[in-house]
Amino acid sequence: MTETLPPVGTDLFEVERLLLAEAAEPPLAPKDAEARDRVWDTAVRANPTLFDGPVVACGGLERVGPRSLRLSWVRVTYRHYALRRVPGATALPSLFVNVVQPTDDGRVLVARMSPWTAAPGRWQLPGGSVEPPQGGAVLDESALAGQAAQELGEEVGVGTAAEDLRLWVVTRGENGSIGLTYLAPALPEASLRADFAAVAAAERAQGREPELDGIALVRSPDELAGLAGPHADYLEPVVRRFSGSR
Repeated sequence: MTETLPPVGTDLFEVERLLLAEAAEPPLAPKDAEARDRVWDTAVRANPTLFDGPVVACGGLERVGPRSLRLSWVRVTYRHYALRRVPGATALPSLFVNVVQPTDDGRVLVARMSPWTAAPGRWQLPGGSVEPPQGGAVLDESALAGQAAQELGEEVGVGTAAEDLRLWVVTRGENGSIGLTYLAPALPEASLRADFAAVAAAERAQGREPELDGIALVRSPDELAGLAGPHADYLEPVVRRFSGSR
């Protein structure tokens, strides 16, 4: 028996099984497509680092059993999300993966976005948008875990294998965005700081500024609140859930 999930803004959903199915992008009125393109072009002029690459949006999410969710996904490009700024138009929710990386003393690694990014100074978990499968591949739980592991390695330098990540909770936040949050094995603080320093240095050696410019380790929502700057909307509930589970 399926169950429609509560409205946007509710707490996290615990999940042990995720069923995935591809869906078609909903049709878009020509006037909304034109307005979307104008918004996108304006955004690119303001921030030339934006690119219209392929990405996955969420077409629907429902509960199909205890700790089991069905997620439909849709191939779009980043331009699609400019619809959020078009009056009367509807954008599909974004879909992303992220990782709770604990320390061996029970803290959680959070990372700050660099000033040049679309969310300068924002604290969040390591992660990123879900990418569509290519070349006949499928988007399944294994592929999603692989993308989460890749983001963890690229952003903070931690080389955890996909099979060592466990899908832990699903979040829903701003604009209905859906986050698939994975739990990684605990590591010592010294190892995490060394890995982050190494990946940041490697980026700068290639003439690029890292997407993340700092990390912090927090034990509780109170410690998280002490970090200056904006926070991703899912971050406090995730830290609260992790600290309460120990």
